Amino acid sequence: MSHTQTVELVPNQGWDERILVCRNGKLVDVFIIITERYVVLVDTLINGATAEKLMQFAKPHLVNGRSLLVINSHADYDHAWGNQLFAGPNAPYPAPIIAHERCAEEFAVWAADLVTMRDKEPDVFGDVVLTPPTLLFNGRFTIHGGDLTLQLIPTFGHTRDHVSVYIPEIRTLLAADAAEQPYPMPRHPSGMGDMRQSLAQLAALEAETVLYCHAPVTIGGKLLHDNIAYFDALETACRRALAAGILPETLSDDDDLAALVGCTFAQAMPPNFDPATVHPYYAGKGHNGQIRAMVEWLLEIGD
Repeated sequence: MSHTQTVELVPNQGWDERILVCRNGKLVDVFIIITERYVVLVDTLINGATAEKLMQFAKPHLVNGRSLLVINSHADYDHAWGNQLFAGPNAPYPAPIIAHERCAEEFAVWAADLVTMRDKEPDVFGDVVLTPPTLLFNGRFTIHGGDLTLQLIPTFGHTRDHVSVYIPEIRTLLAADAAEQPYPMPRHPSGMGDMRQSLAQLAALEAETVLYCHAPVTIGGKLLHDNIAYFDALETACRRALAAGILPETLSDDDDLAALVGCTFAQAMPPNFDPATVHPYYAGKGHNGQIRAMVEWLLEIGD
């Protein structure tokens, strides 16, 4: 997949005007939160150039004594590779970068990927300097912005370091990658349980506005419940297959696991879901990968 360095402001479609949604092509949405005390960037996009464009949307609001803060929802490249603009000796916009304590560890995992991505797209990733967050927390973290309170909630599963942001005064949830269209993906089998727990935790907030990094801005809280239903369907099918003893000892994403367990992508998705709205990967190899992760998780917990 080739990357674009365009960043556009998404027109407000009913959410609080203090939330700005900024879009990097078809890759990712990130957010700017404007409070009385702070301008808060939630993620920094894919490189310094896209982070700079993000700052152009933020700068007009850095008035009346507001300070700049940055949050990394997690360490993935499309969320945190613009960090170099905010930390380090040459940072043009010095600001605290807040993240879960595991986020700094996850940055090290990306070093090899950066080399590969530089080789493929040097104009996009050639100047990236992996810059870990500077203010780390464990448990929850709260930012008192004056008029708005930002509650940083660990929502592990997709990654070990993932956090979402809830703003109770306006009942707005920035789920980041804890939920996605058509589904979030755990990086390791044990992440399956964490991810489903995170989805349930976010759904229980009953937020009026829910925004995601990889989903339409108008889908709202329905996506949380759709994701929950998807994994519930997979669990039911996988439990049935395990009980029947019909699965091979070694599973591969290339196997037709959907046929083996009797749960196709279409069967697991909501009835009105249009598969044309997502990349074919999700209905094929991605769905098989989710089934494999579910089976491995069920075997791990021994339930």
